[in-house]
Amino acid sequence: MIIRYLLAALVAGLVAGVLVTPIQYLKVIPLIAHAEAYENGGHGIEPHDHHQAGLVSSAHAHGPDALGKGRVILAHAPAAGGGEDAGDASLFQSRALGTLTANVVTGGGFALMLAAVALLAGRSITTRNGALWGLAGFAAVALAPALGLPPELPAMPAADLSARQAWWIMTVGLTAVGLYCLILRREVPLRALGVALLVVPHLFAAPHPAQLASPIPPTLAAEFAVASLATGAAFWVLLGLGVGFAMDRFGTSEA
Repeated sequence: MIIRYLLAALVAGLVAGVLVTPIQYLKVIPLIAHAEAYENGGHGIEPHDHHQAGLVSSAHAHGPDALGKGRVILAHAPAAGGGEDAGDASLFQSRALGTLTANVVTGGGFALMLAAVALLAGRSITTRNGALWGLAGFAAVALAPALGLPPELPAMPAADLSARQAWWIMTVGLTAVGLYCLILRREVPLRALGVALLVVPHLFAAPHPAQLASPIPPTLAAEFAVASLATGAAFWVLLGLGVGFAMDRFGTSEA
């Protein structure tokens, strides 16, 4: 029973990962490519037509994908020869495959996590409440950590990785437990504890680098942070709805 329950959640997560990929390519990749131009000492280039907007400069399209939003697209005019265009197409396909793979793996992992939490809490995820479960997951995994460590573009300064990871894990864990106490429990002391747990991580300053100088314009960084969270929220809502639908259709009450 439990295996069927978790398999249904896993399939829902895989589907959510596939569905969020076009959203990322609409909102994320152009902005990352724009930032990569600054990382390499250049400047963003406004596309002059729709054909240009579909091309990303191979010199600037090497960084990791992240959630974000871009209204400015880094592009270049078509080359006279076919070699550079072929290289651009190959690079685009490689990045698209990598993004899709990462989203599918992430979706499956988070879906299993969401289903396991519901199972341990003795609650059911359904189509009616799936979006709320998804938003709770988003609040714990993305929103709360972003209050101290907002999403970053390439070339932005960052503190020591291990310190950031430790703070992120602490924040996610305490936020998740706090949401459980605040939303799923009715006892007043536990709800008060939940509120305290939501606040505690932010009493400890998130690790930041000593030098904050960056070639990335502040407006670009701010747009990326806001849109990354918006895209992440869409992903988690899709995930919650997908898991809820899978539980209604394929899950079992005994699980």
